[in-house]
Formats: sequence, C-alpha cells, structure tokens
Amino acid sequence: MSRFKNEVLRLEAHIKTLRIGTSALVVLALVMGVGWWSAPRDLTIHVPPDLRSGSTRPWWDVPPESVYAFTFYVWQQLQRWPTNGDEDYPRNLHALSPYLTPACQAFLQQDYEYRRNAGELRRRVRGIYEIPGRGYGDNPTLRVRTVSTREWVVSLDVTADEYYASEQVKRALVRYPLKVLRIDVDPQRNPFGLAIDCYEGAPQRIATPVDPAAAPAPSPENMP
Repeated sequence: MSRFKNEVLRLEAHIKTLRIGTSALVVLALVMGVGWWSAPRDLTIHVPPDLRSGSTRPWWDVPPESVYAFTFYVWQQLQRWPTNGDEDYPRNLHALSPYLTPACQAFLQQDYEYRRNAGELRRRVRGIYEIPGRGYGDNPTLRVRTVSTREWVVSLDVTADEYYASEQVKRALVRYPLKVLRIDVDPQRNPFGLAIDCYEGAPQRIATPVDPAAAPAPSPENMP
C-alpha cells in the first residue's frame, strides 16, 4: 500500500514541478512579448553616400559625410526662393521646422522679419549651390568638425545668387559655419534624427576660387 502511496506522491510532486515550469514559461513569454511590442518598428541607419568602399560602424553612429549631406540639403532648401522671398522664406521656415532647433527657428524668424522690413525679400529670387572643389570630398576634415557624438560643426562653402525680377542683384561666395545636433525626438517628421542649430560663428565672405581652365597659358619664355 505504501508503494502506491509513494508513487502518487511522486506523481503529484512531478505535476507540481511541471506547473511551476509552465508558469515560468508563461511569465517569460509575457516579458518577451512586452519587449517585442515596445521595440522600435523603424531603425535609422546612416550609410555613407560613397558606396565604392565598405563601411563597418555601430548602427547608432552618424558618419560625418551623412551630417554634411543632411546639412547642405536642408540649408540649400531653406535658402531657395523660387519666386518671391517675401513668401518663399517663411514657407521654407515652416516646412523645414522639424530639421531646425527651436532656437534656430526663432533666430531665422527674426532674420526674415529684418529682411522683410529692409525690403530685401520682395520679388527676390535666391538660390545657393556648392562651390566646385569645395565639397566634402575635397577636404572632409575642414567640412565637418566632430565636437561630440551628438554635435558637429559643418562648414558650407557656397555661392549665393539673388535676382530681382530678371536682373541679378547679388552674387556672394560665403562660408556658413553651421552647428548640427543629434535630436531624435520625432522620427515621423524628421527621420534623420539631426537638426541644424544655426550659426556656430558669423558667416564669412571667401575669396573667389581660381579656375585652372580660365587661367592664362604660360608663355614659352616663362616655361621651365
């Protein structure tokens, strides 16, 4: 009789062990389910524009070439007034607000009001483009200075052209030193996770680059 009683007790202990194990598996499955549900559905990975060579980096790292490409694209779009600066400039500020820090947006809003009151926007057409030979690939260390893993200073050497009606009224070669911050707060509106924090220093006029093709050919007597 005792043999059957011991067998029953053994089976009850085994069933109890199985119940504990099943409960542990259910709890583990719930924890994993919560982790899976809270995991991000989209993951932004910055890939260098030049894919001719391989690149290995942590997924959270933002390479300098991506910072430069982002900064140039946003700044060029901001400075593009296709028909009338009085209307295009504020429209650009609103459209590009996710890519600007609040402080930078307030600064540019003041710049817009100053230009408008000075009569520098009405019927103005404006655009900027990169000066040939002064892009990122020509001197990467000069174009992007890494301050920290979340802050950079980008130097854009561009030509700014302005027209009033059909007449060109301005052409300036300018270096814009722009501060860029990593602010990944709204991936829906800003998938880059970067924002321009306006000027790190005052924009500077730069010398006109010399075009080797336009330079006069040396005379035979001056050739070595």
